Amino acid sequence: MTSGGFRRKRPGRSRKAAMQTTKDVRQIARELLRASFTDNQLDQGRVASVVDSVLSKKPRNYIKILDYYKRLLRLEAEKRHARIESAAPLDPNVGFHIVGNLKKRYGTDLTSEFVVNPALLGGVRIRIGSDVWDSSVRNRLERLQQQL
Repeated sequence: MTSGGFRRKRPGRSRKAAMQTTKDVRQIARELLRASFTDNQLDQGRVASVVDSVLSKKPRNYIKILDYYKRLLRLEAEKRHARIESAAPLDPNVGFHIVGNLKKRYGTDLTSEFVVNPALLGGVRIRIGSDVWDSSVRNRLERLQQQL
């Protein structure tokens, strides 16, 4: 603070300009993500082409744009992958049935992985992106404990 109670302005961009830049970076990255799909599926060839194009043109804040684009790609990949946890190994027919139902809901390009997690005590927990279905015994016991 200077005498008189006024603050000196710092040199550089204003907060509003910084927020606008962040908004622009996010908007450009979302447009790049939309350009990365073919028939509603991520196309690895298009992803590589988009990245090459950005690197060759080097628009303002291109590093931030690519970082945000990478984040969006990671989130998109998580939406297309199911992690199915159970306390004991699932019967192959049960696993096939679960994956079949999930593919009906999320699309045929859904990948899946089965994980044995003895901490669940019983039941199944399924995670696809930010969607979680938890019918494990452990979750039920925790909810019961919270109610008491």
